Amino acid sequence: MQDFGQLDAQGDPEFMTSLARGLAVLRCFADQSRPMTIAQASRLTGLSRPAVKRCLHTLVRLGYAVQDGTLYGLRPKVLALGFAYLSSSTLAMRAQPLLDEVRDELHESCSLGVIEEDEVYYVARAEVSRIMSIALRVGSRLPLYCTSMGRVLLAGLDRPAQQAYLRRTDLAPLTGSTVTEPSVLLQILRDVAEEGYAIIDQELEQGLRSIAVPVIVDGRVIAAVNIGTQADRVSLPDLRTRYLPALRRVARDLAAMRPTG
Repeated sequence: MQDFGQLDAQGDPEFMTSLARGLAVLRCFADQSRPMTIAQASRLTGLSRPAVKRCLHTLVRLGYAVQDGTLYGLRPKVLALGFAYLSSSTLAMRAQPLLDEVRDELHESCSLGVIEEDEVYYVARAEVSRIMSIALRVGSRLPLYCTSMGRVLLAGLDRPAQQAYLRRTDLAPLTGSTVTEPSVLLQILRDVAEEGYAIIDQELEQGLRSIAVPVIVDGRVIAAVNIGTQADRVSLPDLRTRYLPALRRVARDLAAMRPTG
Protein backbone atom coordinates (compact mmCIF):
# COMPACT_ATOMS: atom_id res chain seq x y z
CA MET A 1 0.00 0.00 0.00
CA GLN A 2 1.10 3.55 -0.64
CA ASP A 3 2.20 5.79 2.22
CA PHE A 4 0.52 9.01 1.16
CA GLY A 5 1.85 10.96 4.10
CA GLN A 6 5.39 10.08 3.08
CA LEU A 7 4.67 11.22 -0.48
CA ASP A 8 3.50 14.58 0.85
CA ALA A 9 6.61 14.87 3.00
CA GLN A 10 8.82 14.60 -0.04
CA GLY A 11 7.94 18.21 -0.77
CA ASP A 12 6.51 17.85 -4.28
CA PRO A 13 4.25 20.92 -4.65
CA GLU A 14 2.59 19.47 -7.76
CA PHE A 15 1.52 16.21 -6.13
CA MET A 16 -2.25 15.96 -5.51
CA THR A 17 -2.78 13.84 -2.42
CA SER A 18 -6.56 13.82 -2.84
CA LEU A 19 -6.27 12.43 -6.37
CA ALA A 20 -3.79 9.78 -5.22
CA ARG A 21 -6.17 8.71 -2.46
CA GLY A 22 -9.09 8.45 -4.86
CA LEU A 23 -7.07 6.33 -7.27
CA ALA A 24 -5.92 4.08 -4.41
CA VAL A 25 -9.54 3.49 -3.41
CA LEU A 26 -10.48 2.69 -7.01
CA ARG A 27 -7.58 0.28 -7.32
CA CYS A 28 -8.48 -1.68 -4.21
CA PHE A 29 -11.76 -2.69 -5.88
CA ALA A 30 -9.78 -4.21 -8.74
CA ASP A 31 -7.68 -6.14 -6.24
CA GLN A 32 -10.71 -7.57 -4.43
CA SER A 33 -13.26 -7.91 -7.28
CA ARG A 34 -16.22 -7.48 -4.94
CA PRO A 35 -18.19 -4.76 -3.11
CA MET A 36 -16.52 -3.48 0.04
CA THR A 37 -17.22 -1.54 3.18
CA ILE A 38 -15.39 1.62 4.17
CA ALA A 39 -13.48 -0.36 6.78
CA GLN A 40 -12.33 -2.92 4.23
CA ALA A 41 -11.18 -0.26 1.76
CA SER A 42 -9.42 1.56 4.60
CA ARG A 43 -7.49 -1.57 5.53
CA LEU A 44 -6.49 -2.28 1.91
CA THR A 45 -5.35 1.25 1.10
CA GLY A 46 -3.85 2.22 4.46
CA LEU A 47 -5.98 5.37 4.44
CA SER A 48 -8.10 6.52 7.36
CA ARG A 49 -11.81 5.67 7.31
CA PRO A 50 -12.84 9.34 7.02
CA ALA A 51 -10.54 9.76 4.00
CA VAL A 52 -11.92 6.62 2.36
CA LYS A 53 -15.47 7.73 3.08
CA ARG A 54 -14.87 11.08 1.34
CA CYS A 55 -13.30 9.34 -1.66
CA LEU A 56 -16.19 6.93 -1.98
CA HIS A 57 -18.75 9.71 -1.56
CA THR A 58 -17.07 11.63 -4.39
CA LEU A 59 -16.92 8.55 -6.63
CA VAL A 60 -20.62 7.89 -6.01
CA ARG A 61 -21.53 11.51 -6.82
CA LEU A 62 -19.50 11.34 -10.04
CA GLY A 63 -21.11 8.06 -11.12
CA TYR A 64 -18.04 5.85 -10.79
CA ALA A 65 -19.30 3.98 -7.71
CA VAL A 66 -22.58 2.91 -6.16
CA GLN A 67 -23.59 2.57 -2.51
CA ASP A 68 -25.86 -0.19 -1.19
CA GLY A 69 -26.17 0.20 2.55
CA THR A 70 -22.67 -0.17 3.97
CA LEU A 71 -21.29 -1.71 0.79
CA TYR A 72 -19.73 0.15 -2.11
CA GLY A 73 -19.13 -1.14 -5.62
CA LEU A 74 -18.00 0.22 -8.96
CA ARG A 75 -20.28 1.26 -11.80
CA PRO A 76 -19.71 0.64 -15.53
CA LYS A 77 -18.51 4.22 -15.96
CA VAL A 78 -15.08 3.22 -14.59
CA LEU A 79 -14.54 1.17 -17.75
CA ALA A 80 -13.95 4.45 -19.59
CA LEU A 81 -10.77 4.95 -17.55
CA GLY A 82 -9.25 1.67 -18.68
CA PHE A 83 -10.54 2.04 -22.24
CA ALA A 84 -8.78 5.38 -22.49
CA TYR A 85 -5.47 3.55 -22.17
CA LEU A 86 -6.41 0.68 -24.48
CA SER A 87 -7.70 2.99 -27.20
CA SER A 88 -4.54 5.10 -27.07
CA SER A 89 -2.04 2.25 -26.77
CA THR A 90 -0.50 1.46 -30.14
CA LEU A 91 1.10 -1.63 -28.64
CA ALA A 92 -2.14 -3.15 -27.34
CA MET A 93 -4.11 -2.36 -30.50
CA ARG A 94 -1.50 -3.84 -32.82
CA ALA A 95 -1.00 -6.90 -30.65
CA GLN A 96 -4.64 -7.96 -30.39
CA PRO A 97 -5.10 -9.44 -33.89
CA LEU A 98 -1.74 -11.22 -33.60
CA LEU A 99 -2.76 -12.74 -30.27
CA ASP A 100 -6.07 -13.79 -31.78
CA GLU A 101 -4.22 -15.61 -34.56
CA VAL A 102 -2.07 -17.55 -32.11
CA ARG A 103 -5.10 -18.46 -29.99
CA ASP A 104 -6.92 -19.79 -33.05
CA GLU A 105 -3.83 -21.64 -34.30
CA LEU A 106 -2.84 -23.33 -31.03
CA HIS A 107 -6.15 -23.23 -29.14
CA GLU A 108 -4.45 -21.70 -26.13
CA SER A 109 -4.80 -18.32 -24.42
CA CYS A 110 -2.20 -15.78 -25.48
CA SER A 111 -1.37 -12.52 -23.68
CA LEU A 112 0.71 -9.36 -23.91
CA GLY A 113 2.15 -7.84 -20.75
CA VAL A 114 4.28 -4.91 -19.67
CA ILE A 115 6.17 -4.13 -16.49
CA GLU A 116 4.56 -1.63 -14.14
CA GLU A 117 5.09 -1.09 -10.42
CA ASP A 118 7.07 -4.32 -10.04
CA GLU A 119 4.28 -6.40 -11.58
CA VAL A 120 3.22 -7.77 -14.96
CA TYR A 121 0.23 -5.84 -16.27
CA TYR A 122 -1.87 -7.62 -18.88
CA VAL A 123 -2.63 -5.08 -21.64
CA ALA A 124 -3.99 -7.44 -24.33
CA ARG A 125 -5.30 -11.00 -24.23
CA ALA A 126 -6.88 -13.56 -26.54
CA GLU A 127 -8.58 -16.21 -24.45
CA VAL A 128 -9.90 -19.68 -25.17
CA SER A 129 -13.00 -21.06 -23.49
CA ARG A 130 -11.47 -23.56 -21.12
CA ILE A 131 -11.87 -24.05 -17.40
CA MET A 132 -8.71 -23.06 -15.54
CA SER A 133 -8.36 -22.20 -11.90
CA ILE A 134 -6.62 -18.90 -12.58
CA ALA A 135 -8.72 -16.21 -14.26
CA LEU A 136 -6.79 -13.60 -16.24
CA ARG A 137 -8.00 -10.62 -18.24
CA VAL A 138 -6.81 -7.27 -19.50
CA GLY A 139 -5.87 -5.30 -16.40
CA SER A 140 -4.80 -8.36 -14.40
CA ARG A 141 -1.53 -8.07 -12.48
CA LEU A 142 0.84 -10.87 -11.51
CA PRO A 143 4.27 -11.06 -9.82
CA LEU A 144 7.37 -10.72 -11.95
CA TYR A 145 9.58 -13.30 -10.25
CA CYS A 146 7.36 -16.37 -10.78
CA THR A 147 5.71 -15.73 -14.15
CA SER A 148 7.04 -16.31 -17.65
CA MET A 149 6.29 -12.77 -18.83
CA GLY A 150 7.69 -11.37 -15.60
CA ARG A 151 11.00 -13.16 -16.01
CA VAL A 152 11.28 -12.06 -19.63
CA LEU A 153 10.68 -8.46 -18.58
CA LEU A 154 13.13 -8.71 -15.67
CA ALA A 155 15.73 -10.28 -17.95
CA GLY A 156 15.57 -7.11 -20.04
CA LEU A 157 16.77 -5.00 -17.11
CA ASP A 158 20.39 -4.54 -16.15
CA ARG A 159 21.80 -6.53 -13.24
CA PRO A 160 21.63 -3.71 -10.62
CA ALA A 161 17.94 -3.18 -11.44
CA GLN A 162 17.27 -6.92 -11.13
CA GLN A 163 19.05 -7.07 -7.79
CA ALA A 164 17.16 -4.02 -6.50
CA TYR A 165 13.85 -5.61 -7.50
CA LEU A 166 14.68 -8.85 -5.69
CA ARG A 167 15.70 -6.96 -2.55
CA ARG A 168 12.44 -5.01 -2.30
CA THR A 169 10.10 -7.86 -3.28
CA ASP A 170 8.51 -10.42 -1.02
CA LEU A 171 9.55 -13.58 -2.88
CA ALA A 172 6.75 -15.72 -1.50
CA PRO A 173 6.52 -19.40 -2.54
CA LEU A 174 3.15 -19.69 -4.28
CA THR A 175 3.55 -23.43 -4.88
CA GLY A 176 6.06 -26.08 -3.90
CA SER A 177 7.90 -25.37 -7.16
CA THR A 178 8.26 -21.59 -6.84
CA VAL A 179 11.87 -20.41 -7.03
CA THR A 180 12.47 -17.78 -4.35
CA GLU A 181 16.26 -17.80 -3.78
CA PRO A 182 17.60 -14.49 -5.20
CA SER A 183 20.87 -15.98 -6.42
CA VAL A 184 19.01 -18.73 -8.29
CA LEU A 185 16.60 -16.23 -9.79
CA LEU A 186 19.48 -14.07 -11.00
CA GLN A 187 20.97 -17.07 -12.79
CA ILE A 188 17.58 -17.88 -14.30
CA LEU A 189 17.28 -14.31 -15.57
CA ARG A 190 20.75 -14.59 -17.11
CA ASP A 191 19.66 -17.78 -18.90
CA VAL A 192 16.41 -16.16 -20.07
CA ALA A 193 18.32 -13.24 -21.56
CA GLU A 194 20.65 -15.62 -23.40
CA GLU A 195 17.97 -18.04 -24.65
CA GLY A 196 15.37 -15.42 -25.50
CA TYR A 197 12.44 -17.06 -23.70
CA ALA A 198 11.21 -18.08 -20.25
CA ILE A 199 9.25 -21.13 -19.13
CA ILE A 200 7.36 -21.40 -15.87
CA ASP A 201 6.42 -24.89 -14.74
CA GLN A 202 3.81 -24.74 -11.97
CA GLU A 203 5.57 -21.99 -10.01
CA LEU A 204 2.67 -19.54 -10.10
CA GLU A 205 -0.07 -22.10 -9.68
CA GLN A 206 -0.14 -25.88 -9.49
CA GLY A 207 -1.01 -27.36 -12.86
CA LEU A 208 -0.20 -24.20 -14.84
CA ARG A 209 2.64 -23.92 -17.36
CA SER A 210 3.53 -20.93 -19.50
CA ILE A 211 6.14 -19.73 -21.95
CA ALA A 212 6.98 -16.14 -22.87
CA VAL A 213 9.26 -14.20 -25.22
CA PRO A 214 10.30 -10.55 -25.22
CA VAL A 215 9.17 -7.87 -27.65
CA ILE A 216 12.37 -5.98 -28.41
CA VAL A 217 12.50 -2.57 -30.09
CA ASP A 218 15.79 -0.72 -30.59
CA GLY A 219 17.54 -3.19 -28.29
CA ARG A 220 15.10 -2.63 -25.43
CA VAL A 221 12.52 -5.08 -24.05
CA ILE A 222 9.24 -3.16 -24.17
CA ALA A 223 6.79 -6.01 -23.51
CA ALA A 224 6.39 -9.77 -23.32
CA VAL A 225 4.08 -12.24 -25.08
CA ASN A 226 3.09 -15.53 -23.50
CA ILE A 227 0.95 -18.64 -23.77
CA GLY A 228 -0.43 -20.25 -20.64
CA THR A 229 -1.65 -23.83 -20.59
CA GLN A 230 -2.36 -26.80 -18.35
CA ALA A 231 0.51 -29.05 -17.37
CA ASP A 232 -1.48 -32.24 -17.83
CA ARG A 233 -2.18 -31.38 -21.47
CA VAL A 234 1.07 -29.81 -22.69
CA SER A 235 4.59 -31.08 -22.00
CA LEU A 236 7.66 -28.91 -21.59
CA PRO A 237 9.09 -30.07 -24.95
CA ASP A 238 5.80 -29.07 -26.60
CA LEU A 239 6.17 -25.56 -25.21
CA ARG A 240 9.52 -25.25 -26.96
CA THR A 241 8.71 -26.99 -30.23
CA ARG A 242 5.12 -25.90 -30.90
CA TYR A 243 4.50 -22.71 -28.92
CA LEU A 244 7.85 -20.95 -28.91
CA PRO A 245 7.97 -20.43 -32.71
CA ALA A 246 4.47 -18.91 -32.71
CA LEU A 247 5.34 -16.52 -29.89
CA ARG A 248 8.56 -15.48 -31.59
CA ARG A 249 6.59 -14.72 -34.74
CA VAL A 250 4.23 -12.43 -32.79
CA ALA A 251 7.15 -10.69 -31.08
CA ARG A 252 8.94 -10.22 -34.39
CA ASP A 253 5.81 -8.81 -36.08
CA LEU A 254 5.18 -6.41 -33.19
CA ALA A 255 8.78 -5.21 -33.22
CA ALA A 256 8.58 -4.62 -36.95
CA MET A 257 5.57 -2.37 -36.36
CA ARG A 258 7.71 -0.32 -33.94
CA PRO A 259 4.95 -0.19 -31.34
CA THR A 260 4.99 2.42 -28.59
CA GLY A 261 3.10 2.97 -25.37
